[in-house]
Amino acid sequence: MPDSSEVVVATVMDPAERPWLEAAAIGRFRSVHAATVHEAICAVRERPVSAVLLSPLQVRSSEMGGVASLIKGFPGVPAVAVLSRHDGSSSERLLALGACGVRKAVDLSGPGGWQALRNLVTDPTSPTGSRILARVIPALGQPSADCRHFFEGLIRLSPGVSTARALAERLGVRASTLMSRFLRAGVPSPKRYLAAARLVYSAGLLESPGLSIVDVAYRLEYSSPQSFGRHVRTALGVTAAEFRQRYPFATALDDFVARLIAPYRRGFRHLRPLEHEADPARA
Repeated sequence: MPDSSEVVVATVMDPAERPWLEAAAIGRFRSVHAATVHEAICAVRERPVSAVLLSPLQVRSSEMGGVASLIKGFPGVPAVAVLSRHDGSSSERLLALGACGVRKAVDLSGPGGWQALRNLVTDPTSPTGSRILARVIPALGQPSADCRHFFEGLIRLSPGVSTARALAERLGVRASTLMSRFLRAGVPSPKRYLAAARLVYSAGLLESPGLSIVDVAYRLEYSSPQSFGRHVRTALGVTAAEFRQRYPFATALDDFVARLIAPYRRGFRHLRPLEHEADPARA
């Protein structure tokens, strides 16, 4: 299973351009090269992809309908036109990509083009994560700086972390310490926050028509679609299909804030879950 923190881009590019892309990546992202738009769609369905790079000259006219389907089916994954040279054919295909809904383009032939591409695809926070952060962080009220850092880490890591122990390890604190500090502050457990954050991400993914419930279950690294379904039923008392219908992203995010953030603002002022402990015996 791929590292969930790894930035992956899917490409439909001229094979001659691929070595230049790999050199530009310099360890900041990994490319999954597709020969056709259909193969790129399969890549997006199977793994967390940060962007799809489309070379106008590599996307055939007969594939423009597939480009439109990609954009409609996966609105959270930006499609980016990448140009390495300019001629009449590339300009015509670029206009065709724009007509299909492609709204971002990077000129790789000009100065700063490759740097602009790196900046675009390695944004450290996914669009969904940005939307969650924009709502959750202000809702915390006046939290300690340490508490704020916990929630920033929780939201960044939760798509690829399925247990509170694994979350604690990624945050650099012992799981028992993390749990006890939440308990002392009178706020719900880290396990509850992790489970709820993962449901919000699930709701965001399920807004993509191109992703099935099975796709989302594996995308978020549940052991099986049945495991995802049990999680949804335990948390909300509905089936996964009902969750998709009744909990669009905005509703799921509202529910998360209403149940687990707003009622505990007083506790967040004193919660310091990641604070370094000089004496582990006192944690």
